[in-house]
Amino acid sequence: MSGHSKWSTIKHKKAAKDAKRGKLFTKLIKEITVAAKLGGGDINANPRLRTAVITARQNSMPSDNIDRAIKKGTGELEGVTYDEISYEGYGPGGAAVLVMVMTDNRNRTVAEIRRLFTKHGGSMGEAGCVGWMFQKKGVLAVEKSQVEEDRLMELALEAGADDVAEDDGTYQITTAPDAFEAVKEALEKAKISVVSASVSMVPQNTLSLTGAPAEQTLKLLDELEDHDDVQDVASNIDISQEELERLSAA
Repeated sequence: MSGHSKWSTIKHKKAAKDAKRGKLFTKLIKEITVAAKLGGGDINANPRLRTAVITARQNSMPSDNIDRAIKKGTGELEGVTYDEISYEGYGPGGAAVLVMVMTDNRNRTVAEIRRLFTKHGGSMGEAGCVGWMFQKKGVLAVEKSQVEEDRLMELALEAGADDVAEDDGTYQITTAPDAFEAVKEALEKAKISVVSASVSMVPQNTLSLTGAPAEQTLKLLDELEDHDDVQDVASNIDISQEELERLSAA
């Protein structure tokens, strides 16, 4: 069981809660704005923007919000300038933590991220201290009830996926970033619903945690995810399903 899979599952379960608080829209608008700024406002010529817009639409973001975010990114409308930064550190049990942020105030954000690490018994590290442990990958999850494994494997690999693996009721498909859209489109054409899909930082190795360190690390990751400037959080934690259920019930 990969640490990425576990943390992805946890994040998926809390996505509805984020949407209710408006946090998801805030993060998506930032991503659309930055993607348009870096690669232009044409979704057909800008894969990062296309992915962001599709995700926004899937989460019922109004078209006007999407259009405004794109125009702010291209400079057609006045808007805030965001910097993309990654912060690295360790959780209380020694797990690697990679935090991707978009901010209009670097000093404020780094102070707040450092405070969260300290609050939960972790520590921020120097640039590069854990980043080498992760690779950027496309990750898609499909419910097992949707399709037979052999059929999914055939579809995904033909479309350019790297691997298909089982994970607690779902199949996890991993791709190179540039093959992500092709694999996603192949699944959609085959009428296979995707539970979650994103280009994320995936750990090459995982660290198994139990008890208090596992609980503290999950609290740290949860609070980092909830921060307004944080776009994504990656970790190499590996927590068993039994341990997750125990912590959820506590």
